[in-house]
Amino acid sequence: MKKRFLILAGALLPLLVQAGPVDEYWSSLEDLCGQAFEGRLVESPEGEDGFVGQRLVMHVRECSDEVIRIPFMVGEDRSRTWVLTRKGDRIELKHDHRHEDGSEDEVTMYGGSATNAGRATEQYFPADEATRQTIEEAFSNVWVMRVHPGETFTYGLWRLGTPRVFRIDFDLSEPVEPPPAPWGWED
Repeated sequence: MKKRFLILAGALLPLLVQAGPVDEYWSSLEDLCGQAFEGRLVESPEGEDGFVGQRLVMHVRECSDEVIRIPFMVGEDRSRTWVLTRKGDRIELKHDHRHEDGSEDEVTMYGGSATNAGRATEQYFPADEATRQTIEEAFSNVWVMRVHPGETFTYGLWRLGTPRVFRIDFDLSEPVEPPPAPWGWED
């Protein structure tokens, strides 16, 4: 009986330690740490042209077991950083916005937490209550981040119930020179 238990336990052990979707997603982002990638605007809301014609660069700049920070540059504007935080089998996304002097923007740290473990290649982040308090019209926002190793990283936003859709695809097959530190950071 004891021998059968040991054989069964040995067969089941690999199944128990398999990585879940959050682990695989996190690992894919960690593999990009230190690298920067250029993106292209795929979809943008009508009338919002602040990203049109600008060089778009994401830089997976800081990685740990709990937090990954990805500054996002729009032309010379270095005010944005995506902050991903692991919370068990969920990930939280916050948007850290800074002024050129490093001080916090009036609208910062908005976002939300995944409501489930997502997929190894994509995570969805519905707006949280703090976001609704900060940006009333963003109460129905859902952000998505997709990572297809060696191919693309997608950052997207949908405002449910409206035509507002925003999407940038970053080419992971060709890293670019990392940009200067985002505003509020030091090298």
